[in-house]
Amino acid sequence: MANMVTVFGGSGFLGKQVVRALAKQGWRVRVAVRKPTFAYDLKPLGDVGQIQVIRCDVRKEADIARALEGASACVNLVGILYQTAGVSFDAVHRQASALMADICKAKGIRNFVQVSAIGANPDAASKYASTKGKAEAAVKAAIPSAVILRPSIMFGAQDGFFTSLAGQIKMFPVMPAIGGANTKFQPVYVNDVASAVARTLGKTEYYGQTFELGGPEVFAFKDLIKYVGHEIMTPRPLVWMPFIAARAIGVIGDIQAWAKAIVPVIAAPILTTDQVLLLANDNVVASDAKGLKDLGISATAVESIVPTYLWRFRKNGQFAVPVQA
Repeated sequence: MANMVTVFGGSGFLGKQVVRALAKQGWRVRVAVRKPTFAYDLKPLGDVGQIQVIRCDVRKEADIARALEGASACVNLVGILYQTAGVSFDAVHRQASALMADICKAKGIRNFVQVSAIGANPDAASKYASTKGKAEAAVKAAIPSAVILRPSIMFGAQDGFFTSLAGQIKMFPVMPAIGGANTKFQPVYVNDVASAVARTLGKTEYYGQTFELGGPEVFAFKDLIKYVGHEIMTPRPLVWMPFIAARAIGVIGDIQAWAKAIVPVIAAPILTTDQVLLLANDNVVASDAKGLKDLGISATAVESIVPTYLWRFRKNGQFAVPVQA
């Protein structure tokens, strides 16, 4: 355990699996998070003293520098799905990534993994996608050896996609098919993404490369909605919704997100205007992109994992088995 890696955002959905994977490889892991009390459950994932938790606000240069003291590698997992009062996409994605990369450059740290997203593009209409793209550019400019990983939507226990869909299906009598819900997704298992981080970190043969990470199957959004409805034994009819109507609902979500920063008990928004923009584009691995296969990782299928945690949404729990279509 000679080498230390600082993992920014290590207490999140992906972060916990990344910390576990890196600890198994023998790294000493320093987990830099805004709220350390939410990350102490990570310590048992490694040997005694192998995993350290430190408080860090990625919007503050001094906090980032302190988190990187003595480290020989950096993994950036920090990201948000919607903006709130005082927390913008630009600050969390672009600015924080640029600070991390600049500080790593000053400290001579070449081992850097930036977890971005499929669709990241500085010129994208979505602020989420554009700031992710600008973050990639900032990291590459400072650390040419940095590895960029772009996952599609991730699934796994406590995910924010299938679990959210299941909750919505249970809540509403019909489900909106925004723009026909024909947008394509290539869901990737969170553990496969974590394996990609561990597989590329510190490996010179992967320096400077970008990998797009997707699962073995591509689905239209409407098919995923139907799949989740089937799994939780609560099928719902799809009602076509034009994008303009979805944007109107997104405005309400924007207001809800900003209010949540002031009143934390307010529920997270189901849809924001920026997410509507994201739904206008497919979220799949490009035909010419390197992916999990190039890293020697076999992609895990949705059907082999999702049923293991969606059963709790069924009326009669895990013993209620859906009828096979």
